[in-house]
Formats: sequence, structure tokens, C-alpha cells
Amino acid sequence: MGRKVRNQILTAVTIESAASDGKGVARWNNQVVFVEGVAPGDVVDVRVIRKKRQYMEAIAEQVVQPSKIRTDPFCDHFGVCGGCKWQHLKYKNQLELKRQLVVDSLQRIGGLTFPEVQQTLASPQTQYHRNKLEFTFSNRRWLSHQEISSGMELGRNGVGFHKPRQFDKIVDVHHCYLQPDPSNQIRNSIREYALKHELGFFDIRKKQGFLRNLIIRNTEKGELMVILQVGHDDPWLPRLMDHLQKQFPEITSLQYVINDKGNETFFDLPVRLHSGSNFITDNMGDLRFRIGPKSFYQTNGPQAHEMYKLVRELAALNGQQVIYDLYSGTGTITLFLASSARQVVGIELVPEAIEDARINAEINQVGNANFYTGDTKDIIGETIIKRHGKPDVVVTDPPRSGMHRDVVEKLMDINPERIIYVSCNPATQARDIGLMAEHYEIRSVHPVDMFPHTPHVECVILLELRK
Repeated sequence: MGRKVRNQILTAVTIESAASDGKGVARWNNQVVFVEGVAPGDVVDVRVIRKKRQYMEAIAEQVVQPSKIRTDPFCDHFGVCGGCKWQHLKYKNQLELKRQLVVDSLQRIGGLTFPEVQQTLASPQTQYHRNKLEFTFSNRRWLSHQEISSGMELGRNGVGFHKPRQFDKIVDVHHCYLQPDPSNQIRNSIREYALKHELGFFDIRKKQGFLRNLIIRNTEKGELMVILQVGHDDPWLPRLMDHLQKQFPEITSLQYVINDKGNETFFDLPVRLHSGSNFITDNMGDLRFRIGPKSFYQTNGPQAHEMYKLVRELAALNGQQVIYDLYSGTGTITLFLASSARQVVGIELVPEAIEDARINAEINQVGNANFYTGDTKDIIGETIIKRHGKPDVVVTDPPRSGMHRDVVEKLMDINPERIIYVSCNPATQARDIGLMAEHYEIRSVHPVDMFPHTPHVECVILLELRK
């Protein structure tokens, strides 16, 4: 595509709707145009940055007429760090847009027939609602146009979030509205200490440097876990950890990871305890869950509790059913349903998650839960059915990629009366349900907002066996 086409200005374009990635959707000469940073209802002038055969991508140059659903963003980093893309939309309208994303997926991808989709379940908190955040250190922080044009000599070390489409740039975040304090204070304290003592920030291109990654986890009970990831051992490491413990005595679990790999994942690396406990605990209803440094746990705890109550309601349990929980993680849904079932079976690929699930069952004195480690498509079948019985209800909460086709086929062979499909990706959810449409009908659809101010939506769908 030539430069003339790429920089073409389209005037007075009306944004009609929103796409699943949060971009606005418009039409120009019968061609779809995806536009960043706009709101449905906006009338904008846009500049084309990419043209494909079936669509164009553009950025807004000027808002000619703002949408009625706009509001003022509350974060200084809005539009830069890539998170909370829908801050400029009123929350009630975010909920309706998420509902529409679910409708569109079921219609366009699944080709499905379904009852009216319920209103999106609003999050109890829309700020400081996350219990886990992960930050990256970099010696290549992103610079604004104002900083670049100032001509001043600027420091390039920073800690924050990756700049969208610039893998080697980090937006230096000073206040984030996603996690409650002392999350911001901890991150800013580490930055200040590192700059004062000239500690090295990681160079993602050269794959070298000292400070690499920071994970902060908190619980409703007030417990706090901090995990610092460094590129190599260093005499400054224990000094920095001691500094953190002294500055923030409320940290109940202070740990670190030495990671010299090419990426920041540490599931295959040892996590070393500096002080406190090697885990934290959180309550969800009457249940208590142990959370380790590698544990998966829903990041919006209060809203997860509401979603699990919805799953239990849809399961319509009377104490006699056998339930299979596929992709069970640390067993949160499994254990949440156990008291209303005869037997529950959790299946999960990650061994550490199953270890946590078994510990959580013991902590909560749940005696009717069984957990198995392995690929769901390999475990679900005749052997497990002979051991525990055919499931009356299957709950499945797969990763964003959805269920493996072999799992879908095995579910249709087993034919449980009810399947409750929980998903963070309505597109793959619609695809999988489309494969089961001959055997199952959709009885209800419930979008759930786990991630306010983003285009992401969780969805709980009840399927019942066709008679």
C-alpha cells in the first residue's frame, strides 16, 4: 500500500459499534474501518494507517462530534499504557457493549439460536478491583512527544506496562487505578531505591540486566504477596528485599525469582522466600483458599464470587449430582459446588494448581472432591466415569483458546444433562457451542464484567441436552 493511501484522511466518519478488541467500528464506501481511541456514536475525522482487502485500520485525528456515552478518563496514562481502553465510556454503556459483543459472537461465529442475552453483571468495584498486577522493569521506557521535543537529557529507566505494539518500550506508571494500595507505593519505592543506588533495569533487546519483573498480589483479608524477579543474583538483592520489608511491614509474603531466561515466565523456576509465608490466603464466601506464587486465582475476587454463585444456581444442584469441573485450576469452582453435590471431580493440566486444589479441599474440609492432573482431552473418558460415575453436570472454564475439539466430542459422547460453559473469550465459546448445537440447546446466557474499563467480558452459558 502506498503512502498516499496509508495516510488518507476520512472525514466525518460515524463510529457505529465496538469490536472485541475495543476499537470502534465504522464504514466507509461499504468497507469496514476499525478506529482506535473512539466511542460508539462519535463522529470523527480519521487517518488510515493500514489497508487490507476487506477492511482498513485508522486512528482518530479529530472528534467532530463526541458521543453521548463519553466521559472523562480518570487515569493520566489513559491511551498510552494500553490498559483500561474504555475509561472514556460511561460504565453503564460499557456493560451494554459487552453484552452486544456476546450476542455478536453467538450469532456470527456460532450461527446459534439462543434466548435473550441477560444484562451484563456489573462489577461491585470499577477501580482498584484487581488482586494481582504484574509490572516490567526496562531501561527503554517510552518517551512522550513532549519529552522528546524538550531537548532535555532524560532518564530511560522505568517500571510499568508494555507499550502496545512496541515490545521493547515500557510505560513508566506512577499511579495505577487497578489495584489498591500499597501497590503503587511498593512499585514507586522500588523505582526510587533502584535509581538512587544505580541498580540495572532489564534490557529486553539484549536480554540482560538486574531488575526484571514485579508481581503484587493482595487478598480481601489484607494479606500481601510481593514477588521480585531479577535477571541474575546480585549483592544488592538482599538489601533491596530488606528495604521493602522495612518500608512495608504489611507484606506477608516477600519472595524472589532469579530468571536468566529469554522471557519472564517463571513456572519452571524456583521461587525463593525472603521473609514471611510462602503463600497468602483469601476468603470467598465460606471457603478459604491458599494462593501461592504460581497459583491461578481470579483477579477480581468479589465479582468471581458473584459469578460462582451464578454457576451454582444454573447447575440446579440437589445434593445428588456428580459434577465434573474441566480446567479446574486451583479448584475454586469445584470446591464452591461441592457442598451441593454428591461428588465433584476437577481436571487440570498444571500440577501446581492441582496441588493447591487438594490443599484447599483439605483446608475447607471438603471430602467429596477429587482432582486429576493432565490434559482434559486425555483424562475425560471411560476410566474416570467408571471410577466416579457419569457426570450429571459439567462445568468447563477453558483458557482463551477454548476447548480442544477432542474434548468437545467426548462431552457429546458422555452427554451430561447440563453443561455450564464459562469463558473469557466469547468467540471461542461460540465456536465450541456451535459444534455441540446438534446435541445441546442454549438455555441462558449471562455476560459478567470481570474487567471494568476494558473490552474483555466473561460469559456463563447454560446448555441442556436436547430431548
